[in-house]
Amino acid sequence: MSRMDLPAFESLRGEFAISTNRDALDLDVIHNFLADSYWAAGIPRDVVARSIQNSLCFDIYQQQQQVGFARVISDFATYAYIADVFVVDGFRGRGLGKWLMECIMAYPQLQHLRRWGLATRDAHGLYQQFGFSALASPGRHMERYNQNVYRRLQAE
Repeated sequence: MSRMDLPAFESLRGEFAISTNRDALDLDVIHNFLADSYWAAGIPRDVVARSIQNSLCFDIYQQQQQVGFARVISDFATYAYIADVFVVDGFRGRGLGKWLMECIMAYPQLQHLRRWGLATRDAHGLYQQFGFSALASPGRHMERYNQNVYRRLQAE
């Protein structure tokens, strides 16, 4: 299944909407937030654009203003990784992050996956509500982490 074959998704709650409509997302809002985040500090705009192009994105809007975002990287058969989840300042504390996760977890093409992954420094309580926990066998998991890749990209 390619990203192009994925069905559109929209959920409405009061003045807010969550959508997978890529045409409506605000790349400036997403890039500005991520470039200042602890997990993607300094990320170049073109890298954010490529990451969006190759992911299933869920956007939160208040009318036409983007106020939240998350993306899912998946093969849509066995595994999904949730990345870049955020709600902008001024809109936190309204349950939008929880609703965003509810929408992601309910998306039809993400059902029946064997494994989900994500990384967080400070939102364990949110993700635990959706069945996430610390790695059962951390000794089996490995990573290759290039902490300074965005600085090097900017220098090129």
